[in-house]
Amino acid sequence: MDDRVFTKPIEKQFEFDAEVAAVFDDMLQRSVPFYKESQKITEFFVLKKLQQGGVMYDLGCSTASLLLNIHRKLEVDASLVGLDNSEAMLEQAKRKCEAYGANIEVKFADILEYEYDKADVFVSNYTLQFIRPLVREELVKKISASLKEEGVFLFSEKVISHHCKLNKELIECYYEFKKEQGYSEYEIMQKREALENVLVPYSEEENIKMAFNCGFSHCEVVFRWANFATFIAIK
Repeated sequence: MDDRVFTKPIEKQFEFDAEVAAVFDDMLQRSVPFYKESQKITEFFVLKKLQQGGVMYDLGCSTASLLLNIHRKLEVDASLVGLDNSEAMLEQAKRKCEAYGANIEVKFADILEYEYDKADVFVSNYTLQFIRPLVREELVKKISASLKEEGVFLFSEKVISHHCKLNKELIECYYEFKKEQGYSEYEIMQKREALENVLVPYSEEENIKMAFNCGFSHCEVVFRWANFATFIAIK
């Protein structure tokens, strides 16, 4: 289904409700530059790091697309667990997993409070940016503590620049991308307003510093387009 969520006047802040869940896969493809490419890099590292009998967590798994792609390519017996706090997203995820006969566990959960088993890999795609800055680092510390030695945390985030003019130009570049995907100026402005104070991005440097502060030995960007970046943090 095509994303038409912001063709009408907004009445509330952005949330992952049934209306968004129904069009979320289309929204991702048209709203995140080179989304497929960044996900392929994430899949590559997940498949490299996930061991026999191991565990992978996808935090904010939405409709489970990444988990399904990994499940198709997985050559070891490992547990794939998706967590989300949107019932609407999980309904879509469960429907897709059942349709493909995929042994993937998707759960309704608060990722800040969830009790994690020791894992080989954690993934979060554009999830941290929706976690309040006051508790974001606590979540990353919890992820680090729950990883096995040399385990990895792969996360994609919208990023900002602290160079004011450059940051404005990066946003302009992104809006041009969205127009090329068929979004109108009105839809772009509506979504920006709905996300105000809901999505709070860090800079590339701030994300890397956070990873080091939380116990990771290494962190760097493995993919970036303008103000979108995919990071790998190694325990």
